[in-house]
Amino acid sequence: MEIKGKVHEVSATMQVTESLKKRELILEYIENPQYPEYLKFEAIQDRCALLDNVKTGDDVEVFFNLKGRPWTDKTGKKTYFNSLQLWKVNALSAGTSATAPEYAAPVNLSAAPGEDDDLPF
Repeated sequence: MEIKGKVHEVSATMQVTESLKKRELILEYIENPQYPEYLKFEAIQDRCALLDNVKTGDDVEVFFNLKGRPWTDKTGKKTYFNSLQLWKVNALSAGTSATAPEYAAPVNLSAAPGEDDDLPF
């Protein structure tokens, strides 16, 4: 699955257990501008490095897998958890290092037309 949005936050790498590390990416997804959504993606193990060059404000495309699992607590109550595990991130534009767009030089419309002007009016 994939989704496009603006990077809202990137966490530092967390050592969850001795053998598990993860990093989180919060993506601002604006399907309806009045109510933006904030989606949390997890990068696990070696995929943590995928977020090294991602900065807040960047427009990105995130490729991810949707994961789900059950968990039973001590009382026997079963709960279900979902996670979005990213496996690829493409930068679409850098929000923090935005450069001014290039435009054509302005044209002086008040100048007299030149001899090579072939307009019929």
